[in-house]
Amino acid sequence: MTCILLTGSSRGIGAASRTALEARGAKVIGQSTSGEGFGTIAADFRNPDAPEALWEAALKQAGGEIDVLVNNAGLFDPNPIEKPDGDWLEAWEETMRINLTASAQLSRLAVRHWQERGATGRIVHVASRAGHRGDSPAHWHYAASKGGMLAMHKTIARQYAAEGILSFAITPGFTDTAMAGDYLDSRGGAGLLADIPLGRVAEPEEIARIVEFLSLDAPPSLTGATLDANGASYVR
Repeated sequence: MTCILLTGSSRGIGAASRTALEARGAKVIGQSTSGEGFGTIAADFRNPDAPEALWEAALKQAGGEIDVLVNNAGLFDPNPIEKPDGDWLEAWEETMRINLTASAQLSRLAVRHWQERGATGRIVHVASRAGHRGDSPAHWHYAASKGGMLAMHKTIARQYAAEGILSFAITPGFTDTAMAGDYLDSRGGAGLLADIPLGRVAEPEEIARIVEFLSLDAPPSLTGATLDANGASYVR
């Protein structure tokens, strides 16, 4: 049975991914800030010690072996440049810690775990279209964190492929989650859809199907790839 550690598992893309992965027979250990839900571990990534504590708790729950890490947890709070300097910096650093640093800590622990056992493994990074094309004036920090995640993903893929350690990334555009819903409302709601040729935002279940594919089915030669899912609102 494939054992998967999935961060941000309590709602949106994370909850849909958990459902899809468990339907395939995988054992999913989830993470959320509150820890609510069966098989979910509480970890607040604002705390620098939380990723390592989560990893150790997940390893114990998994019986000592984790096969796949899905870095999905994320924060998407606005941070207008008009904020007082200290408040702006605090919001920047909080987003970086949750979106990028915690993912880096977990990825490092996963790579070392597989190296020590001579095992293969997979990391799936749920990044964002914003990592390619940027975001709103109030979301410098979010775009930068997701751009950093993509650079980290490429580095992992290039450096560890020969050891059977694979890295994949997904860059969703707007997705019908609570997090994205607040942004859509703040940016004019339906008017924002004019920028999406498909004419709608993605459903969480659509992104979950990609998470499932990369976690369980993607051929090794796909390592290093980034899969866009944005309704053609950004094409490369």
